[in-house]
Amino acid sequence: MDRLLRRGERTDRVGVFVDGPNVLRSEFDVDLDDLRRATLEHGTPTVMRLYVDEHATPGLIQAAEAHGFETIVTSGDVDVKLAVDSTAIAVSGDVDTLTIVSRDMDFKPVLERAAREGLETVAVAPVEHGRSDGLQNAAHTAVTLD
Repeated sequence: MDRLLRRGERTDRVGVFVDGPNVLRSEFDVDLDDLRRATLEHGTPTVMRLYVDEHATPGLIQAAEAHGFETIVTSGDVDVKLAVDSTAIAVSGDVDTLTIVSRDMDFKPVLERAAREGLETVAVAPVEHGRSDGLQNAAHTAVTLD
């Protein structure tokens, strides 16, 4: 259910979690501005995190932070850290909508748990051929960046 202000501005609190190694690949040419715009359609971001591994370039980290993303650098598995953090936010009551940006079916349980908590869920994929149908089907809303 959308919460609206008089001018039509959405007030939903959105948590955005981006699987960097899986989405920010040269073959997908994902623009951080497009990614940010796609998440803003679902409310006001209160948490915007980009998860990357230790191989991320300083330029990527700087660009992400310039676009409002908190960058989380992991030395281990990005998927595990992202799944744990996004599930913790989903059960905390701090967001109304949980957005997972990935092509990875591993995040399906996160979206399912968020939905059981009463959150709206959004799955964002970088491109049509790079998306997980299972992840997209688990979400209330599926978005494919073009």
